[in-house]
Amino acid sequence: MNLPSYSVVYLIPASVVLGYLSGGGYTFLTPLFVFGVLPVLDIIIGQDVRNPGPDEEKRLEADTGYRFLTWFCAPFQVILVFWGAWIVSRGMLSPLEMVGFTFSMGISSGVLGINVAHELAHRVNGRFEPALSQVMLWTVFYIHWGLEHVVGHHRAVATPEDPATARMGESFYRFLPRTVFGVFNNAWEFEAARVRKLGRPVWSRHNRMVVALAAYTVLLLLVALVFGAWALFYFIFQAVVAVILLEAVNYIEHYGLLRDRRLDGSYAPVAPVHSWNSSNWLTNRFLFNLQRHSDHHYRPGRRYQLLRHHDESPQLPTGYAGMILLALAPSLWRKIIDPKVIWLRS
Repeated sequence: MNLPSYSVVYLIPASVVLGYLSGGGYTFLTPLFVFGVLPVLDIIIGQDVRNPGPDEEKRLEADTGYRFLTWFCAPFQVILVFWGAWIVSRGMLSPLEMVGFTFSMGISSGVLGINVAHELAHRVNGRFEPALSQVMLWTVFYIHWGLEHVVGHHRAVATPEDPATARMGESFYRFLPRTVFGVFNNAWEFEAARVRKLGRPVWSRHNRMVVALAAYTVLLLLVALVFGAWALFYFIFQAVVAVILLEAVNYIEHYGLLRDRRLDGSYAPVAPVHSWNSSNWLTNRFLFNLQRHSDHHYRPGRRYQLLRHHDESPQLPTGYAGMILLALAPSLWRKIIDPKVIWLRS
């Protein structure tokens, strides 16, 4: 595991800046890079299924550079999206450039922002890293997802109770509204129950969902008052793109996989077979090993550099970038993925 190799994630925001500086159709450089170039390079470079040995694992765990790399993403994300608001506020982008720039920024917010926020949200034994996660999720109006993900999704994954587990035969377009609203409702119910146990009013500062909603309102007002209406449109649209990108990944990660239900009504423990896995070297470097998702759910406390490949896990045909394109074509998705799910269930 080479620490500098994970720095390739900064090529995504760099492509946003380069596209803006080049102007015109080049503002779409980021989606072209992520969904055109990366899937091809994934095929060319191939997979990395090697797992660290005991000695290497200890060295990786002790190397604080892996932590610093994710920490630095937080201020970078905040500065980048507000820089984008300033660019839009100048009124110098053509309609084509406005769309391309905003769409590209949304992809960057998904890859650099939400993905790293996910990694930091799992460091539940401290306060600093979860706080950085919430700041990053604030820039895409999705703090509540981070609250629900660690407690709700990881507990209910691969069951009908989990809104982030796609059902077999369910298209991404049906899954998207179900998971977005389901996660919000779960987060609200969880927080309401928590503050009631504390003897506090549901609508109070002790409710992290209330705090999140207040933070969203402040962000909307801040952008509107400082940068103007077009910048507000940009900010909301880039957040929508980032959220759709996240939920497309959620769709891919657990599609059709279910844990067995016991006679007492409980579910079998989460195992590596309950998440789709991909060990494509390049995309895993861009996503801090998120594609080793089977091990992430099996051992959610592991940092990204320690995540392992499991041969017994269901394997995706390619990396997430290519799989997202496939998910956008439901008939093609079902033709390729449904037979694999049926085989896994048999």
